[in-house]
Amino acid sequence: MKIAIIGAGAVGSACLTAIVMRGCAREILVIDRMQERARGLVTDVQYGATLSPPVTLQAGDYSDLGDASLVVITAGVNEKAGGATDRNDPSGRLRLLDANVEIFKDIVSRLHAVAPRALVLVVADPPDPLADAVRMMGHEQVLSTGTYLDSLRFQFHLARRLGVSASAVDAEVLGEHGTSELFVWSSARVGGIPVEELLSQRPGQDFQTFRREVEKEVRFANITIIEGIGASQHGIGMVTARIAEIIQRDEHAVIPIGAYHSKYGVTLSLPTILGREGALKSFVPRLAEVEQQGLLRSVEALKAAAARIQI
Repeated sequence: MKIAIIGAGAVGSACLTAIVMRGCAREILVIDRMQERARGLVTDVQYGATLSPPVTLQAGDYSDLGDASLVVITAGVNEKAGGATDRNDPSGRLRLLDANVEIFKDIVSRLHAVAPRALVLVVADPPDPLADAVRMMGHEQVLSTGTYLDSLRFQFHLARRLGVSASAVDAEVLGEHGTSELFVWSSARVGGIPVEELLSQRPGQDFQTFRREVEKEVRFANITIIEGIGASQHGIGMVTARIAEIIQRDEHAVIPIGAYHSKYGVTLSLPTILGREGALKSFVPRLAEVEQQGLLRSVEALKAAAARIQI
């Protein structure tokens, strides 16, 4: 499979490294508005790539996109540069939407001209409404990384607090990859046992306090990372590589990933069967009543964002 990455900044670099190490592509094309940056990134990674399964790396242009099966878009204004690092700002990543739609207009028009059937994966923030923007620009084969990383963060923080391996935790975040995201506590489990039940067995452990603390850790993980290293890049790079692997292998894995849902009229994350053709089918899981309301609030936030998009 040939994968193209558009954007050779921090996130694009992390995606490239993770995809190479995971060995899920035979050819990877890197495109950046600054061609020397794309060339430098490819030159750097190609030496270490000799330790991974065989892969051809190339710095190129949109004219090289014709046979790409998956196009990963990481280009755009990031959270730090766009001023989206205030924990008290309800807009969160949506603050970057207007600026990044303008950047996407040029990218998508050039991409669609040479690879109209390529599957596009939007990684740049905010990924869900930007995926809707890609659709509005006429390219219908599009996904966003959605809440896959949020769900992994949820599992990690639950696991660390409960003293178990993260692989033993089943927990999902759905809706928007942003401030309105929904933590599905009603189905969060460890070894099939509800998290709330596990906590009831711990003297002095209050579930609501536990819940608030975990949600805070997950919701603001990106800001904590940015405060430390300037960009939230490595986790999303690993997630992008895993998504590429699922697509390349046609795994039909079920993950929370951003796809357009006609029922809601926007791109949002639900448990979705993912394969070579993209999102094959999504499920609305059984939710508690308060969670159903939370998902609808997330939908409304995404609809309001989509209404701002001017193509």
